[in-house]
Amino acid sequence: MNDAESSTAASGLVWFKSSYSGTEGGQCVEVAAGSAAVHVRDSKAAAGPVVTVSRAAWAGFVGLASSERCV
Repeated sequence: MNDAESSTAASGLVWFKSSYSGTEGGQCVEVAAGSAAVHVRDSKAAAGPVVTVSRAAWAGFVGLASSERCV
């Protein structure tokens, strides 16, 4: 994971914000899928740092997050 990547290194990506995010701001993230990695950034600081993880790590995270099992 690279949590210090600049947004310029991730330029040219198409960013998506969650459909659960409202228009009033708040705690939102944006995600962009690259060919080899998934990039995540704070929607309020688009020029700030970008967290980059492998596609496999992202799939695992989404799978756990969408699990019906509560821990």
